[in-house]
Amino acid sequence: MEGAFTGFGQKAIPFLKALDFHQSREWFLENRDLFEKELRDPLSDLVETLTQRFAAAGLGLRGDRKKSLFRINRDVRFAKDKRPYNRHLSAILSPDGTKMEQGVFYVHIGLEGCFAGVAWWQPEAELLLAMRRAIAAQPDTFRAMVKALKKNGLEVDAEGGMKRTPRGFEHVTDADLVAAIRNRHFAVRHVIDPAGIHGPALVDELVGFTVRAKPLLDWGRAIEGKAAAT
Repeated sequence: MEGAFTGFGQKAIPFLKALDFHQSREWFLENRDLFEKELRDPLSDLVETLTQRFAAAGLGLRGDRKKSLFRINRDVRFAKDKRPYNRHLSAILSPDGTKMEQGVFYVHIGLEGCFAGVAWWQPEAELLLAMRRAIAAQPDTFRAMVKALKKNGLEVDAEGGMKRTPRGFEHVTDADLVAAIRNRHFAVRHVIDPAGIHGPALVDELVGFTVRAKPLLDWGRAIEGKAAAT
């Protein structure tokens, strides 16, 4: 039944474990009702409930109960790993409600952990260059954003950065700015206790995290707006 999010089913994680064990279309089709009841429909409800709450909080993020969810099926066309199903189910809320935008909220319920993120994830070259230039040209603005996140208990993800400073930024020497310019994405993450996914309190937890992550959204949006205007 569609409506407000009341929690994922008690069998949500056990279902993913069983699906990962079987990795079979026949097994999945036999247990599709369980998947929909325990995982898919609750995630759809979560997307709708968060859309309402994010609007009320002025976060500029929204989703759709169908289009915002990623498929449980893996795209194996170019993958060495041919297992047909993911070990997780996830969804994204964005400024326009599609999966194509940057500055997004992402939620992930899976065997390797449950978490949420707010991110400018691997932005296209033009936007990433604009972000790097902003860090170099307005270091105080960038540092104020990092400080605001830290005050809110969040840190910008440092994983996956380039080993060398990209060309054109050799003049930047401050260690924190160098590390930031080497980033391929700008993201903050919140770990969700798997025991806490079964009730409506998860909504407040995720809204609270996203409000705390707003300095990152605002920083990126200001840069994106300037880049679009030029």
